[in-house]
Amino acid sequence: MSLAMPFNAGDLVVVVLHSPRERLWGRILGLEAAGIAVRGVDLVPWEEVLTLVRTGEVDQVALSTRFLPMHRVETLYLDEASSGAPSLADTFRSRTGQDPHVFLADPPSPKAASRHRRNP
Repeated sequence: MSLAMPFNAGDLVVVVLHSPRERLWGRILGLEAAGIAVRGVDLVPWEEVLTLVRTGEVDQVALSTRFLPMHRVETLYLDEASSGAPSLADTFRSRTGQDPHVFLADPPSPKAASRHRRNP
Protein backbone atom coordinates (compact mmCIF):
# COMPACT_ATOMS: atom_id res chain seq x y z
CA MET A 1 0.00 0.00 0.00
CA SER A 2 1.42 3.37 -0.96
CA LEU A 3 1.12 6.52 1.09
CA ALA A 4 -0.94 9.30 -0.50
CA MET A 5 1.08 12.52 -0.43
CA PRO A 6 -0.94 15.63 0.53
CA PHE A 7 1.68 17.91 -1.05
CA ASN A 8 1.19 19.20 -4.58
CA ALA A 9 2.78 21.81 -6.80
CA GLY A 10 1.31 25.20 -5.90
CA ASP A 11 0.63 24.32 -2.24
CA LEU A 12 1.86 26.77 0.38
CA VAL A 13 4.15 25.09 2.90
CA VAL A 14 6.54 25.62 5.78
CA VAL A 15 9.84 23.76 5.37
CA VAL A 16 12.11 23.17 8.35
CA LEU A 17 15.72 22.43 7.38
CA HIS A 18 18.73 21.32 9.37
CA SER A 19 22.48 21.83 8.97
CA PRO A 20 22.09 24.81 9.15
CA ARG A 21 18.68 25.16 10.75
CA GLU A 22 16.30 27.26 8.63
CA ARG A 23 12.55 27.73 8.35
CA LEU A 24 11.06 28.74 5.02
CA TRP A 25 7.55 29.67 3.91
CA GLY A 26 6.77 29.21 0.27
CA ARG A 27 5.02 27.60 -2.66
CA ILE A 28 5.95 24.12 -3.83
CA LEU A 29 7.25 24.08 -7.40
CA GLY A 30 8.09 20.39 -7.40
CA LEU A 31 8.62 17.51 -4.99
CA GLU A 32 10.51 14.27 -5.61
CA ALA A 33 12.73 11.81 -3.74
CA ALA A 34 15.83 13.97 -4.36
CA GLY A 35 14.31 17.10 -2.84
CA ILE A 36 11.82 19.91 -3.03
CA ALA A 37 11.81 23.03 -5.19
CA VAL A 38 10.26 26.01 -3.39
CA ARG A 39 9.67 29.68 -4.15
CA GLY A 40 9.61 31.47 -0.82
CA VAL A 41 11.16 33.43 2.01
CA ASP A 42 13.09 32.70 5.18
CA LEU A 43 10.84 33.01 8.25
CA VAL A 44 13.46 34.62 10.51
CA PRO A 45 12.58 38.15 9.28
CA TRP A 46 8.82 37.39 9.00
CA GLU A 47 7.68 40.66 10.57
CA GLU A 48 10.08 42.59 8.33
CA VAL A 49 8.74 40.76 5.26
CA LEU A 50 5.18 41.70 6.18
CA THR A 51 6.18 45.34 6.74
CA LEU A 52 8.08 45.57 3.43
CA VAL A 53 5.19 44.08 1.45
CA ARG A 54 2.61 46.26 3.24
CA THR A 55 4.62 49.43 2.52
CA GLY A 56 5.16 48.57 -1.14
CA GLU A 57 8.84 47.68 -0.82
CA VAL A 58 8.47 44.15 -2.19
CA ASP A 59 11.73 44.49 -4.12
CA GLN A 60 13.54 44.53 -0.73
CA VAL A 61 12.17 41.09 0.26
CA ALA A 62 14.62 38.19 -0.14
CA LEU A 63 12.19 36.09 -2.17
CA SER A 64 13.97 33.22 -3.89
CA THR A 65 13.50 30.02 -5.85
CA ARG A 66 15.45 27.18 -4.25
CA PHE A 67 16.02 23.46 -4.57
CA LEU A 68 16.32 21.88 -1.13
CA PRO A 69 17.91 18.42 -1.08
CA MET A 70 15.80 15.94 0.87
CA HIS A 71 18.67 15.11 3.25
CA ARG A 72 18.34 18.69 4.63
CA VAL A 73 14.55 18.57 5.03
CA GLU A 74 13.62 17.89 8.62
CA THR A 75 9.89 18.58 8.33
CA LEU A 76 7.44 19.77 5.68
CA TYR A 77 4.10 21.27 6.78
CA LEU A 78 1.13 22.38 4.74
CA ASP A 79 0.47 26.02 5.59
CA GLU A 80 -2.92 25.63 7.19
CA ALA A 81 -4.74 26.99 10.21
CA SER A 82 -4.24 24.87 13.33
CA SER A 83 -5.79 24.93 16.80
CA GLY A 84 -7.34 28.33 16.18
CA ALA A 85 -4.09 29.90 14.91
CA PRO A 86 -4.25 31.29 11.36
CA SER A 87 -2.04 29.97 8.58
CA LEU A 88 0.92 32.08 7.51
CA ALA A 89 -0.94 32.72 4.24
CA ASP A 90 -3.94 34.07 6.19
CA THR A 91 -1.62 36.24 8.29
CA PHE A 92 0.16 37.47 5.15
CA ARG A 93 -3.19 38.33 3.50
CA SER A 94 -4.62 40.13 6.53
CA ARG A 95 -1.45 42.09 7.36
CA THR A 96 -0.45 43.08 3.80
CA GLY A 97 -3.74 43.07 1.88
CA GLN A 98 -2.07 40.95 -0.80
CA ASP A 99 -2.70 37.46 -2.13
CA PRO A 100 0.14 35.15 -0.99
CA HIS A 101 -0.08 33.11 -4.21
CA VAL A 102 0.52 36.25 -6.27
CA PHE A 103 3.42 37.27 -3.99
CA LEU A 104 5.00 33.80 -4.37
CA ALA A 105 4.35 33.57 -8.13
CA ASP A 106 7.19 32.70 -10.47
CA PRO A 107 9.32 35.66 -11.49
CA PRO A 108 9.12 36.72 -15.13
CA SER A 109 11.73 34.84 -17.15
CA PRO A 110 14.62 36.99 -18.42
CA LYS A 111 13.99 35.76 -21.97
CA ALA A 112 10.32 36.82 -21.85
CA ALA A 113 11.26 40.23 -20.39
CA SER A 114 13.87 40.90 -23.09
CA ARG A 115 11.49 39.79 -25.85
CA HIS A 116 8.82 42.09 -24.43
CA ARG A 117 11.18 45.08 -24.40
CA ARG A 118 12.14 44.60 -28.05
CA ASN A 119 8.56 44.63 -29.29
CA PRO A 120 7.00 48.12 -29.03
